[in-house]
Amino acid sequence: MATEELPPLASDIKRVVILGGGIAGSLLAKSLQFRADIFLVDPKEYFEIPWASLRAMVEPSFAERTVINHRDYLTNGQLVVSTAVNIRDNEVLTSSGQWIAYDYLVIATGHLDHVPKTRTERLEQYQAESEKIKSANSILIVGGGPTGVELAGEIVVDFPDKKVTLVHRGSRLLEFIGAKASKKALDWLTSKKVEVLLNQSVDINTASDGTYQTSGGETIIADCHFVCTGKPIGSSWLKDTVLKDNLDGHGKLVVDDNLRVRGLKNVFAIGDITAIPEIQQGYLAQRHAVVAAKNIKMLMSGEKETKLATYKPGSAIAIVSLGRRDAVAQLPFATICGCIPGMIKSRDLFVGKTRKQMGLKPTLT
Repeated sequence: MATEELPPLASDIKRVVILGGGIAGSLLAKSLQFRADIFLVDPKEYFEIPWASLRAMVEPSFAERTVINHRDYLTNGQLVVSTAVNIRDNEVLTSSGQWIAYDYLVIATGHLDHVPKTRTERLEQYQAESEKIKSANSILIVGGGPTGVELAGEIVVDFPDKKVTLVHRGSRLLEFIGAKASKKALDWLTSKKVEVLLNQSVDINTASDGTYQTSGGETIIADCHFVCTGKPIGSSWLKDTVLKDNLDGHGKLVVDDNLRVRGLKNVFAIGDITAIPEIQQGYLAQRHAVVAAKNIKMLMSGEKETKLATYKPGSAIAIVSLGRRDAVAQLPFATICGCIPGMIKSRDLFVGKTRKQMGLKPTLT
C-alpha cells in the first residue's frame, strides 16, 4: 500500500487528530477547531445523533435534523473520510495510506456500525426501513436492550394495528439498568399488545418464508425483522498498535482521571471505547468530550498537569423512550414511567438541544 506523509507540524500550532466522528468525537472536533489544527478521521461524511435513529426509522423525515454532515459544524478543520488502521508514536495511518502526524491524539471510535458513507445514502436507508415497517403486518424485534425496546415503542405508537414480537435472551428487558425500570418497560409494552418473549433467542439465518423458531421451541410468524443486539467495540485494530497493552479484557481503553490513555501524556480516549465504569450513554460521551477539550486546551496553553480537569463516572441515570409521549426513567431517587419522563426526552429526543450544542439551528429552515 502506498503511503503519503503529510507536511510536518508547525511549531506554534498544535495538531489534534480525532479518530471517530460519533457523538463524542464530533463534539470534541467542534470544540477545538479554532484552537488547534484539527484532523477528524471518520469513515463517513456525517455525524448522527444516535439516540434519535429509531424515530427516524418510523418517521424518515425526522432524520433530516439528526443526520448532519461533518462539514456543517466543522468549518475550520480537516475531514479525512477514512478509518485508522495503525498508530505509532505521534503518527496515525489511515486505510487510504495516509500518515497523519499529531501532537495530541483522541480515540473516539465507539462501536462498530456498518452505515453508508454519505448523508444522502443514510437518509435513503431510513426511507427504506420506514417502507419496510409500513408494508409489514407483523414485525419481529430481536434484542431487549434500549434499542429493541425503543424501536418497539416507536412502532406500536405510530402503527398500533401491527403485530410486534420482541425476543430477548435475557431474563429481563433493559438489563443495563435496574429491575424496577425493566418491569415498567415490560408492562408498558404489553399494555400496547407487544408480545415479549424472555430467556429466548432467534437464529435469523434459519428463518424460512417469514417463519422464525426460538430457542424455546416457539414459532413466530413475521413479515420482517430487525436485529437490535449489541454492536462490538471499535477497537480490534488497536491490538496491533502501540496501544495494544492499554486495552482491558473487553477491548476497551483504560484511561486515567483526565481521560488520557493510561501512561501516555498526549493520547486521550473518549466515549464508549473507554473502560470507565459507567453506563454507556450518549450524554456521558458528550461529557467526556467536554473534559477532554478542556484538558487539551490547557495542555496546549502550557498549564501544569496538576490543573487538568478530572472526570468522575456518571451515576446510573437513564431515560428510555417509549414512543412519542412516554418514557421510563431511572433516577437516583426514583424510577418512573409515563408522560413526565416522556416530556423530558420522547417528544424531540434532545435533537434540538444537540444541534444547538454543535453550533447549528435546532430546526431546519
